[in-house]
Amino acid sequence: PRAHRLSGARAFTAVYDYRVRKNIGPIAVAVRPNGLPHLRLGLSVSRRVGIAVKRNRIKRLIREAYRLNRHAWPTGLDAIVIVRPHTPLPLAEYVRLLGQGLENASREAARRAKRDAAG
Repeated sequence: PRAHRLSGARAFTAVYDYRVRKNIGPIAVAVRPNGLPHLRLGLSVSRRVGIAVKRNRIKRLIREAYRLNRHAWPTGLDAIVIVRPHTPLPLAEYVRLLGQGLENASREAARRAKRDAAG
């Protein structure tokens, strides 16, 4: 749904400025707490990844991985998936990579929030 999308330069900049980023294989996941009861997803796929057909295929696979598993993943975050050049992987691999990246990044964001609240 539209409410689960992260869009706009201001939103992307806010996530990048929070500086919680985890690299998992050919993708990286940057997150920032958003105070909402759901996860919002943004995609960053540069032209270096490949031609438009390849970039769009990877984006479709990542969106589908999110759609299938969004209820099992951490909530209350804005997440940007940054894709590095690679050959498209099977959907199951994107599910695994995205889940692992979101779990690691959400733990780091929680640690940071706890540290900021204490300090």
